[in-house]
Amino acid sequence: MDNALAESIIGLFKTEVTKLLGPWKSRGQFEWETLKWVDWYNTKRLHSAIGYITPHEAEEIFYETLNANDKAA
Repeated sequence: MDNALAESIIGLFKTEVTKLLGPWKSRGQFEWETLKWVDWYNTKRLHSAIGYITPHEAEEIFYETLNANDKAA
């Protein structure tokens, strides 16, 4: 896997969560904000490279198409 994608996502996370929402009162608060950000990133963020749908929607479409192709064969 190319590290550029991982580094880009980590940089985005650091900017949007750790710098904007900190300082943190506890590890639990940081973990909770991390979980909320990951949920937003996967289920609510519209991505231009995949037709302005969420990554979750793109994955669902992929597997529906994959299953439809298996049934057609």
